[in-house]
Amino acid sequence: MDNAFNTPVQVFEANVKAGEGKTKLALLKCILLGMMAGGFIAFGGATSNAAIHNISNQGLAKTLAGCIFPVGLMMIVFVGGELFTGDCLMIAGVCDKRFKVIDMIKTLVIVFFSNMAGAVIIAALVYFSGLLDYTDGALGAFTIKVAYGKTTIAPFRAVCSGILCNILVCIAVLMATAAKEIAGKVWAIFFPIWAFVIGGWEHCVANMFYIPAGIIASTNAKYLAKAEELYGITSAQIAEHVNIGGFVSNLIPVTIGNILGGMVFVALPLYAIHKSKACNK
Repeated sequence: MDNAFNTPVQVFEANVKAGEGKTKLALLKCILLGMMAGGFIAFGGATSNAAIHNISNQGLAKTLAGCIFPVGLMMIVFVGGELFTGDCLMIAGVCDKRFKVIDMIKTLVIVFFSNMAGAVIIAALVYFSGLLDYTDGALGAFTIKVAYGKTTIAPFRAVCSGILCNILVCIAVLMATAAKEIAGKVWAIFFPIWAFVIGGWEHCVANMFYIPAGIIASTNAKYLAKAEELYGITSAQIAEHVNIGGFVSNLIPVTIGNILGGMVFVALPLYAIHKSKACNK
């Protein structure tokens, strides 16, 4: 009888083969898959924000957000998409000499900026859809507050937070590969992503939605006034931090942390554990 799920060695080998396939994607296909993934993650961020924006208890809010946010990775796994953070696992294929490091870097760069394009498009559509008017503009104010919080994180803290986040994201990707049935894949994705959201750790692709959404929301005078009323964040503080410079200052350390989390803390240890068995399969 077949196992109810794939073994760790099978999961590792499947992931290495998947990485090899990513390096062979046509440019347009890779861009479109990256944009889809960025958009899917953005949907998770937008809808979880809508659910929790008026909840004052932080633990309860994060728990609820964690129940909703995993939909983004589920859509990527079931519909298709290339997500930068999950693709950090490709380093195992480089170590196994399945493809060159330059091929991995090229794929990661294309996916990174494609993820950004998809996430920013959804951020703009969310704003123009009127969603941020929820609770008399409180959701717009909350969107600004989230962006402000992310753009004021100290760099070292952002790196550490990025590491913790992508350990869980990459484990979710691998656990989804372990499951053979769609229901098993849903739960395999759900719990690690739920944990990362509750932890409040930093995900570069999610921030490609959260911070641009905050930048766009900050152009609305009503949302700005609401942010000062509800959270005590002044328009001057918002203007200083919630901008392109603040976006880049968050994205660089978070991305470094995500790379370290996926490559150094997940992919390389698994390669060291499974390489001899996987190579003989």
